[in-house]
Amino acid sequence: MGERRKRLEAGLLERAKVLGFSDRQIAVLTGRSESGIREERKGMGLAPSYRLVDTCAAEFEAYTPYYYSSYDRGDDEVVPSEARKVMILGGGPNRIGQGIEFDYCCVHASFALREDGFETLMINSNPETVSTDYDTSDRLYFEPLTLEDVLHVYEREKCWGAIVQFGGQTPLNLAIGLENNGVRIIGTSPKSIEIAEDRELFAQMLRGLGIRQPENGVATNEEEALAVARRLGYPVLVRPSFVLGGRAMQIVYSDAELRRYMRSAVEASPERPVLVDEFLENAVEVDVDCIADVGHIEGSDEGTVVVVGMLEHIEFAGVHSGDAAMVLPPPNLSEEVVETIRRHTHAMARRLNIVGLMNVQYAVKDEAVHVLEVNPRASRTVPFVSKAIGVPLAKLAARVMAGKTLEALGFTDEIQPGYWTVKESVFPFNRFHGQDILLSPEMKSTGEVMGIDRNLGVAFGKSQMAAGVTLPLKGSVFISVSDYDKPNVGALARKFAGLGFELVSTSGTAAVLRELGLEVREISKVSEGRPNALDLLLNKEIQLVINTPSGQSPRDDEVKIRTTAVYSGVPIITTLGSARAAVSAISTINQYGFSVSALQDFHQGLAWK
Repeated sequence: MGERRKRLEAGLLERAKVLGFSDRQIAVLTGRSESGIREERKGMGLAPSYRLVDTCAAEFEAYTPYYYSSYDRGDDEVVPSEARKVMILGGGPNRIGQGIEFDYCCVHASFALREDGFETLMINSNPETVSTDYDTSDRLYFEPLTLEDVLHVYEREKCWGAIVQFGGQTPLNLAIGLENNGVRIIGTSPKSIEIAEDRELFAQMLRGLGIRQPENGVATNEEEALAVARRLGYPVLVRPSFVLGGRAMQIVYSDAELRRYMRSAVEASPERPVLVDEFLENAVEVDVDCIADVGHIEGSDEGTVVVVGMLEHIEFAGVHSGDAAMVLPPPNLSEEVVETIRRHTHAMARRLNIVGLMNVQYAVKDEAVHVLEVNPRASRTVPFVSKAIGVPLAKLAARVMAGKTLEALGFTDEIQPGYWTVKESVFPFNRFHGQDILLSPEMKSTGEVMGIDRNLGVAFGKSQMAAGVTLPLKGSVFISVSDYDKPNVGALARKFAGLGFELVSTSGTAAVLRELGLEVREISKVSEGRPNALDLLLNKEIQLVINTPSGQSPRDDEVKIRTTAVYSGVPIITTLGSARAAVSAISTINQYGFSVSALQDFHQGLAWK
């Protein structure tokens, strides 16, 4: 009876795999562990075979190396190879938070390693990406980025190593599981990745290095979250653990908002705690990318660390780095702050034994530098920085991970460009009617562009043009800001008036501007009557809108103004930081105009070739 039941279970397991059930799903349904199911399946000799995607529709023999797995009985069509193979994990399906920037890194890594004699295998499940083009890698596997599917390919191909650094957070989350199952992770070790990902280990590392971090806590339920927030003091930044693209991240200002967040936005549990961080209001956020080969000598922090990009955010801290406009090099940071950031970055890269790329997010408030988080992987800004400084960073990182040193590659010194580059994000708001355009810790952008010039104002103006926003050089500007921003709006409005713009405002902002001696055309609020901002937008009487939100729950008037501006094609700015950059761009372009130059023209004379 026992033997019969064993055979029956074997048949059920095989049938479940043929029907598409993963080991994890079967484990949940049977009350076992995923590793237990995997061992039982392997003991039965039950493994997928790989079929070639027929790109010629059976008219001719297909040679394109596209493979997919199947548990149906049949021949395995993977042709054996004795070459040294590196498996690169892609980013999976493209969605907001897992952008095409990671695909760029995967593609360049594949190119570099193929040039160095490796056979490259790409695992990705999105046919819309360049990494899944037929000529990007030697072999492509259309497989989900799960532990089970990645292990199948690694074992079937007998790979020399695997790269998890270039596909964003999704493959990084697999690093420890892969290593525990015998996969050789090349580059930064999974142990170092765990230190950066685990809040307690990360905090211990920072304390040991004497580096500031915003106060924080962890909550598994509503009452714990309230206790942490009251200890830290509002506002606080809350987010679920292990999120992609800042999903469900929010800045909360009161107990009521926090209760609402815990009840409706997340499902907190001991396995999925909510992270609560002190929010540094009015701080300047800075993204830093570096490349290092420190981990080549096990147990030693010797090696080279190079800061490749230090990008100052234009928007306030709290806007997701994937959405924020950024400037390289940083225009407003003091030399002391820049040196502190550089020193901290070097120290953390050495402590984590980084091999390849690392990204650090800082917040600077009152000249004090705080570390927000460290990502021991390629970041969204790597393609931008690569183009800004003329260095193929993903290619260099791949070669470092495969064993070369930065010294051997001739890249050991930080590059200081003599021009400005501005990264601006592109948003899909015109495709989502009624969706408010406010930026937040949750990522919303779907692309990015670059503006480059030897004048910062012109570079910002170019970035706006590339993003589909042409800043007006004259006309009327509608300014309506929150009470919080009113003390700082006067200088901005004065600059617009000095450029010949007519100032248009509703009663609150208009009163502030009149007190400063500025001439303002006052109009009704949308809820009060007409003419109001909606009328002027529809009649093309306003050429630019500056509207900062009044709170976490924007009023209906504000949302209507912002969405009407989007659908009317009128540039809309929702932060004073961006508005200052815009008025600087308008002033500079009015005075000097702008010219178009090839990217390579700017790269001439840089230190690295």
